[in-house]
Amino acid sequence: MKAKERESLRNLSSVELEAHLRKANEKLFRLAFKHKTAPLDNPAELRTLRRHAARLKTWIAQKGEEGAS
Repeated sequence: MKAKERESLRNLSSVELEAHLRKANEKLFRLAFKHKTAPLDNPAELRTLRRHAARLKTWIAQKGEEGAS
């Protein structure tokens, strides 16, 4: 993920971030399922998606802390 993409995602609202997180988790589930049945062309994509989901969760948590303060 490029820095500009990351920064544009980070500036989204928590509701929009949660929507992106849902999509990332669905894609991760599908890829993991495919990987269990047959090897993926690019298995590193699983790691990339897991990290992207973790990044989204972090930003959602930070938005929640901003709202509580």
